[in-house]
Amino acid sequence: MNIKFRLIVMNFLQFFVWGSWLLTIGNYWFTNNLGTGTQFGAIFSTMGISAIFMPALTGIIADKYINAEKLYGICHILGGLVLCSIPLIKDPVIFFWAMLLNMIFYMPTLSLSITVAYSALKNAGHDVVKVYPPIRTWGTVGFIVALWTVTLTNNETSSNQFYIAAAVAFALGIYAFSLPKCPPLLNKNTSKSLVDQLGLKAFTLFKTPKFAIFFAFSMLLGAALQLTNAYGDAYIGEFKTVTAYQATFAVKHPAFIMSISQMSETLFILTIPFFLRKFGIKNVMLFSMLAWVLRFGLFAFGNPADGLWMIILSCIVYGMAFDFFNISGSLFVETQTTPEIRGSAQGLFMMMVNGFGALFGSLASGVIIDKFFTLADHSRNWHGIWLTFAAYALVIAVIFPFVFRYKHNAALKHAIQHA
Repeated sequence: MNIKFRLIVMNFLQFFVWGSWLLTIGNYWFTNNLGTGTQFGAIFSTMGISAIFMPALTGIIADKYINAEKLYGICHILGGLVLCSIPLIKDPVIFFWAMLLNMIFYMPTLSLSITVAYSALKNAGHDVVKVYPPIRTWGTVGFIVALWTVTLTNNETSSNQFYIAAAVAFALGIYAFSLPKCPPLLNKNTSKSLVDQLGLKAFTLFKTPKFAIFFAFSMLLGAALQLTNAYGDAYIGEFKTVTAYQATFAVKHPAFIMSISQMSETLFILTIPFFLRKFGIKNVMLFSMLAWVLRFGLFAFGNPADGLWMIILSCIVYGMAFDFFNISGSLFVETQTTPEIRGSAQGLFMMMVNGFGALFGSLASGVIIDKFFTLADHSRNWHGIWLTFAAYALVIAVIFPFVFRYKHNAALKHAIQHA
């Protein structure tokens, strides 16, 4: 079988597993009254917790002890077993630990899939920079198809979403063992230290003001990245309590509407080279922050009927909000650091955004929703919730251009011109 097609299948299934429950777990949680907003925030924070340390640890194992494709398959099979247990859990505390265990197995597969793909493509003589991005796009397609599968089978509030994810995880786990071999390449006695592997050496960048500010904003914006993933589906779904909206397509299939965000994400990636060349990297980062203000603000005033256009526009804006900071931020790190710490600096960037940022956002949002926006009948004041999130993003956007200062160097100019 063609190696490109085999990697397309891997990426499709990889994100199908995640898409089966990531956007709909909030709807499942609140509809079935499994716990409070604070408890749900803690559960959603498991992604951030695991992202802080698990990819680096499994990277060490894959570098020194076991083939990456085998470790990849094992993680998916173990994750599938945990997913099968989640529908049986009703206690919020046990639910938290089960979801944390699931994310401990899943989050490393994101980086392991890249390792496997890069190794296979290089061994086949392909140019990774040109060949891999189109292959990775099929991961987003898998995420969208998973959302459609869950919503069109009416499983957004059902535990079946976890069984769907588990079934695909098992299939991918078995499939992984047929992928091209990616053996350990580091000598067990001369490999990098644990500190280097975890990217801790890059923390010296905090001594430089521009990096300290950049990483601080990375964490603050990272707190916003997962908010609509956590609450978007539940927000649209709760319109079913209003008679005028019960029969609308959006209320019946909120995950289908939310999938527009992933479609937009795929399209906005293609516009990044133009925006970088036209406006520069700092302005592209600022556009991302302003896009988050629109993302939340449009949700605040939308509804599934005559206001559906605002919800759809919010989903379209998501592509700019998500892609522009992640891509431009990684480019900034790539061109502003020295070669010997470039890899660990990228790891630190991801750690701040998807680790500490996601953890902070999940926990803080749960407490805020519980304390200020949960009504006596246990429904939520979504208008107030989204306006609060929009105000948070606006404060970040207003402060950012005044405190983040830097000068283009030759590498950055070259990267932007050839983006």
